[in-house]
Amino acid sequence: MHSADRDVDFIVIGSGFGGSVSALRLAEKGYRVAVIEQGRRWTPETLPTTNWRLSRWLWAPSLGVHGFFGMRFFRHVIVLHGNAVGGGSITYAQTLLEPPPRVWREGSWAGLEDWERIMPAHYATARRMLGVTTNERLAAADFRLRDMAQSVGVGDSFYATDVGIFFGEEGDAPGKTYADPYFGGEGPDRHACTGCGGCMVGCRYGAKNTLDLNYLYLAEKRGATVIEQTRVVDVRPIGDASDGSGGYVVTTRKGGVSARLRCKGVVFAASSLGTQDLLFRLRENGALPAISPALGHGVRTNAESLIGIRFPGSTDDLSRGVAIGSGIYIDAHTHIEATRYPAGSDVMGLLTTVMAKGRHRRTSWLLTVLSMLLTRPRALFRLVRTKNWARESMILLCMQTLDGQLTMRLGRRWFWPFARRLVTEGPKIPTFIPSANAFAMKAAQATGGVAMTSLSEIFLDIPMTAHCLGGAVMGRDAGTGVCDSRGRIHGYRNLYVCDGSVLSANLGVNPSLTIAAIAEHVMSHVPELAPISAAGTREVRP
Repeated sequence: MHSADRDVDFIVIGSGFGGSVSALRLAEKGYRVAVIEQGRRWTPETLPTTNWRLSRWLWAPSLGVHGFFGMRFFRHVIVLHGNAVGGGSITYAQTLLEPPPRVWREGSWAGLEDWERIMPAHYATARRMLGVTTNERLAAADFRLRDMAQSVGVGDSFYATDVGIFFGEEGDAPGKTYADPYFGGEGPDRHACTGCGGCMVGCRYGAKNTLDLNYLYLAEKRGATVIEQTRVVDVRPIGDASDGSGGYVVTTRKGGVSARLRCKGVVFAASSLGTQDLLFRLRENGALPAISPALGHGVRTNAESLIGIRFPGSTDDLSRGVAIGSGIYIDAHTHIEATRYPAGSDVMGLLTTVMAKGRHRRTSWLLTVLSMLLTRPRALFRLVRTKNWARESMILLCMQTLDGQLTMRLGRRWFWPFARRLVTEGPKIPTFIPSANAFAMKAAQATGGVAMTSLSEIFLDIPMTAHCLGGAVMGRDAGTGVCDSRGRIHGYRNLYVCDGSVLSANLGVNPSLTIAAIAEHVMSHVPELAPISAAGTREVRP
């Protein structure tokens, strides 16, 4: 298809870390880019003041609410995720860490590239673009984590996190306005962090380096178009070229209105869940029948567990600081971070309860509750009520590099057989991390707190994760992966996957920086588009 017959050159599905990186790099290479995002664009003025503003915080379209924080319930796991212009960066904790080098020698991407040689440069680019710096707002929860680490003999592992936050200049007041400090004046004005702890409810002060303030912002300045509150429902090759060499037609839907766009190529960057769901449907409806049978395999949860400690009646405000301000390693495989919501954002308190120990979780939980009722009734009462939950609680985000995998497919759920949705299959994954739970209980006992866990761990025997990865992993061929080491979908031309679904090993740390770095790697191999010639044509540069 001649370029004059296209509406755009590339369509990017999703505007998270993979999508925003792709949009900028493709625009810089001379391509006309459209980004399709099902979420809405948020500004400091429209973000919710607390997560009790469910209509502005929670993403549940079936219930008529279109915020930016979503929860997906599966038989094996509950997945927390984001939907917005800027993807999960609007609600994530902006913790940007590199995984240990050994992850490149594990999983289906092992050996496909000389990863340990090529990735450091891409990490450096992503760090610069995302404004990574060391946390300068250590606060009460961080100091408590440091003391807890010392009490169990791992005090030397304590560190302040690397975060994507603008802290301003030393000595200046929090909240001060600065001209763009990152891109030579090409970016937006920024405001110094106030340490309010509100990162995961959306930064209302312009201090958090969300994608709409860097990658996506610069992509739009270079001509990329963001089409918000719109879903992609079909992608199929144009004409007789079944491999897509003739281009693609992409069908979108906003409300009840459909539209079609013609393009040269498509980048799937809708997150692990979104990309898997769409690719499954495109394979089954015959639009892209050659999609690999490996689709849905190699899904990982970063071996993650969400637990915590509550200090009923605490005089310290544990909500102050940045969302994830510090971390420790309690052993070679297990990483724990101190995490927080801002004061007043207490909704997550509805999902927590007292921690139980042992294999028989419900019985142990009941005995623990009865014991507290007899010995610490006031602490139990304060634990179960949501008021002041954020001020009094330390969330402990626990991750491991130890591998464990799920499989996903489209299926019908017994309680709602009228539509097909992603479902999980495979062996049960661990509900909790024993060493992390033991740490929380010991630390709580030493500091006068009460160890917490999620209700889903106790009553459903499944964990929560904020880091669903894989499902469209890299592989040497279609038998081992959905795409190759450069994100190209096996069997098709100019069709890419560029999000967390390509990650092929448990990272053991927050994955956002790695997703951005992988996207930089993938986009570095897309050829540039040459300038328009005197004859009015453009050629792709090798």
